[in-house]
Amino acid sequence: MCAMTSVAGGSVTPVAGGSVTPVAVGLAPLQPADVVAVARHGVQVRLTDEAVAAMTESRTHIEALAASSTPAYGVSTGFGALANRHIPAELRAALQRSLIRSHAASSGDDVERAVVRALMVLRLRTLATGRTGIHPQTARTLAALINAGITPVVREYGSLGCSGDLAPLSHVALALMGEGEVRDCEGVRQTAAAALAAAGISPVELAAKEGLALINGTDGMLGMLLLACHDLAELLQVADVCAAMSVEALLGTDRVFAADLLALRSQPGQQTAAANMRKLLADSPIMESHRGPDCTLVQDAYSLRCAPQVAGAARDTVAYALSVAANELDSVIDNPAVLPDGRVESNGNFHGAPVGYVLDFLAIATADVASISERRTDRMLDVHRSHGLPPFLAHDPGVDSGHMIAHYTQAAIVSELKRLAVPASVDSIPTSAMQEDHVSMGWSAGRKLHKAIDGLRQVLAIELLTAARALDLRSPLVPGPAARAVVAALRQSVPTVGPDRWLAPEIDAAVAAVADRRLLTAAESVTGPLA
Repeated sequence: MCAMTSVAGGSVTPVAGGSVTPVAVGLAPLQPADVVAVARHGVQVRLTDEAVAAMTESRTHIEALAASSTPAYGVSTGFGALANRHIPAELRAALQRSLIRSHAASSGDDVERAVVRALMVLRLRTLATGRTGIHPQTARTLAALINAGITPVVREYGSLGCSGDLAPLSHVALALMGEGEVRDCEGVRQTAAAALAAAGISPVELAAKEGLALINGTDGMLGMLLLACHDLAELLQVADVCAAMSVEALLGTDRVFAADLLALRSQPGQQTAAANMRKLLADSPIMESHRGPDCTLVQDAYSLRCAPQVAGAARDTVAYALSVAANELDSVIDNPAVLPDGRVESNGNFHGAPVGYVLDFLAIATADVASISERRTDRMLDVHRSHGLPPFLAHDPGVDSGHMIAHYTQAAIVSELKRLAVPASVDSIPTSAMQEDHVSMGWSAGRKLHKAIDGLRQVLAIELLTAARALDLRSPLVPGPAARAVVAALRQSVPTVGPDRWLAPEIDAAVAAVADRRLLTAAESVTGPLA
């Protein structure tokens, strides 16, 4: 069995050994960090004894209902618009198999492994509450897949974010049955039957209600929300580093980031961002060089002066999104649900609106943080606004183009992020013969946010690349200790100013240095942990 760890960009690769304590999955809500640990770092899971007891108890209610002559949705009836057909007992195993096979209908590119692992552990968490009627052995098999690093192949399109993330979760359930395609812990694509056999895992034979219990949840969109919040929290720290370096490069002022000024407005995020920038700009010789009476600049452009306000608003949006995620992590999403008194009741808790809304909200914040970053980059390249820097930061302007086209790349990404900020959750397409006549599109909101966060990482990397070059061009003046540490870390993979070079690899190197935290770690080696 492979243990796993993360690498740059959030992928999962096998490593030998591993002694991290498994994440306990039971009646208590999972923490966001637990989900990220399982999804990205290959941490294993463990079903608690309380969870097994709760599942065992609720299973007895489902089995009693299955033996009853009273029709029960998902137990002895068809699904969706076909719910009015009573299914005889001898066909109910086929009913569950058919449900999963028919619903495993996603299409397009493969979804990232971390996203699939996140939805797997989140579904396991709901099963562990004992409110779905799943058989404990089915939940144990799902846990075994997670721990073996077997990841079902889920593709881009197939979920409308209502009745749960049906198609994505059905691909997981299909793998539990020993069908469909998966990737093993080394990322090798193969049949589920072969992967389960190699790992010593027996496929499950789904009984009454178990198919529905495995697929009727918001786990895919919630998993993407948790991963997005984790990534954005880190990228907003990078955004503060970018802004501080650009302020230095553009001979801006740090007075606007003073704590007493920021305290005049009761927005916690902007106060956090400004505190970071004060740390990052501390003891800067460049800042000191233009504090005297000879400086005629009255105030900086908004992209500098308002950096904490924008990054701070994004932080507050992440905080709100995490509050929604916390509620969802403390919820049971299934239809029908098994209540503590044994009743099995239909409900609409699978509707993804709460999660879809905040996924869209985060896409707006992501686009705006990228937009203000692009404005700072453009300012550093414009000889009329850069306060003495050469045009486009070129070594020999005219012969060399410097970072002119790096900015084009950044601008193209920002334009794409603005399109991705258009909300998915305002759309709805009726399906299932009008039985499912209003859907959330939360999965789609999560997919576009995932792409937007990748774009923000690239935009910030280009600003860092440009700010580092601008600071080098300010020589003999030098930036503060934090910026110097960041530039030094970047220079390990990207050379300083010189005649034009092939720029794409340098952008890639900067993106990688942002993704693996090298540049953020360099800054924090001076400032201490940034908030």
